Amino acid sequence: MSTLQTLSRGIQVLELISRSTSGLQIAEIAKALGVHRAIAYRLVATLEEHLLVIRDADGRIAIGGGIVALSERYQPQLRAEALPILRSLAEDSGGTAFLCIAQGDECVAIEVAEPQKPLLKVSYRVGSRHPVTRGAAGLAIAMQRPALSTDPKDLQEARRNGFALTHGQLQAGAIGVAAPLAHSARPSPGAEACIGVVAMHTLDTEQATAAVLLHRDRLLAALA
Repeated sequence: MSTLQTLSRGIQVLELISRSTSGLQIAEIAKALGVHRAIAYRLVATLEEHLLVIRDADGRIAIGGGIVALSERYQPQLRAEALPILRSLAEDSGGTAFLCIAQGDECVAIEVAEPQKPLLKVSYRVGSRHPVTRGAAGLAIAMQRPALSTDPKDLQEARRNGFALTHGQLQAGAIGVAAPLAHSARPSPGAEACIGVVAMHTLDTEQATAAVLLHRDRLLAALA
């Protein structure tokens, strides 16, 4: 097994574990990767050595504190790259632009920018949080997770469109548009994020959607 193949499989292990709510057994990881249990065991042991995964008393493997630490170190870079892009997005759309990340089953705003002449103020600030099942930002986070048969219709529609559009889900009269901070539905573990805008009553949704997707691509390019 080459070094690059080992690295690729290690990342796959992290992706698999990050999507499991109760952790995975070695046998489950081996089956998902299509490899022998001994290979899966060595991959997990290496990740465990670097604190990227942990193993409980029943042998189930979950994401470890090392991933959280890496994510926290990444946030300042993400916010610094995002702020000028959010300011541009706010001016182009006329709404409050935001960058959100996932924290468990909640969506949290970590950076916000308002246009110089906002249409109407909307109460969306850094630190605002809400479930990933609500609001454009929440749906844009949920889009990056495995599809379920129980997914609500608005989430199913967002998956088909590649962006989320909501009306009044978090605040009466508020219209939100958001897109995942990823070109595919498979972000890196711990990096579920989205970019979008929200405004009251008078948001031009076609213009806002085009602006969100354009600025999402700009941010991805800046981060790359």
